[in-house]
Amino acid sequence: MNGERTSEATRGVLHALAAYGLWGGNPLFFHLLDGASAWEIVAHRAIWSLPVAGLLVLLTGRMRAALAPLKRFATARVLITSALFISINWGFFVWAVNTGQTMEASLGYYINPLMNVLVGFLFLGERFTRPQLAAITLATLAVLWLTISAGVFPWLALLLAGSFTMYGFLRKTMPAGPLEGLFVETVVLFPLALAVLAVLHWGLGEPLKFGSDKWYTTVLLLAGPVTVTPLLFFAAAARRIRLSTLGLMQYIAPTLMFLTAVFIFGDPFDTPHMITFALIWSALAIYSWDALRQERRVRTAKRHATTGN
Repeated sequence: MNGERTSEATRGVLHALAAYGLWGGNPLFFHLLDGASAWEIVAHRAIWSLPVAGLLVLLTGRMRAALAPLKRFATARVLITSALFISINWGFFVWAVNTGQTMEASLGYYINPLMNVLVGFLFLGERFTRPQLAAITLATLAVLWLTISAGVFPWLALLLAGSFTMYGFLRKTMPAGPLEGLFVETVVLFPLALAVLAVLHWGLGEPLKFGSDKWYTTVLLLAGPVTVTPLLFFAAAARRIRLSTLGLMQYIAPTLMFLTAVFIFGDPFDTPHMITFALIWSALAIYSWDALRQERRVRTAKRHATTGN
């Protein structure tokens, strides 16, 4: 029995590594589309995610469950809003990669867990622990330092962190699985994506890469599987390993983005950035330590309740 649990945990860790590794490798994939409009890329990302998600929903027999949220106005409204937040996140992430700002994108995803704590305080009535407050203070100092020293407010990093935080918050509040929720979101985004392509082509007179170039067409078609696959790995990991383990592993993705930005794309990493990231990494170390400490307390309390001691 213990061996089975260990095996499940090992599979969970491998699934998490696959999910965060793929997310961390996204800049390399979208860099292949350098020269294409970020909004054309995002439109195709939404368009080709729909058939992939739809096929998976059909194969797993979850179509009825996937369509159920659309029958309830309150749930449908939340899904439509979450779809808009994730489309904003996708759009500005692709734009960041294609304009040489991958490092700032990685900063946004480092800030994301700390922003989750802030949203929990503002909307869920949660209270800060002292370590969480210290972590948020350090992150705030990092943003202020970068703004003052480099003379540039990191709006892109904060936008990416904020949009993904709100997406996660909305998805947390509705009873839909990751695959079912993604399917409905892609259904919502599909007509919007077509409208974006129409505006780009006919409204703005911008030549579209899809259909006019074999390389771009092939890579854009792959945007659907690239979007859906890590989400499936993540869902599989979440069922098999502790939340604290998953929480610690989430830093793999922005770390890979950061390394890609510095060593492959050659993004500048000067003293202001060095100090900013040092403050953010310190904040995340405090946050992670506190999360592990709290989970250990919960497990100890449950064990004592079970044994009656």
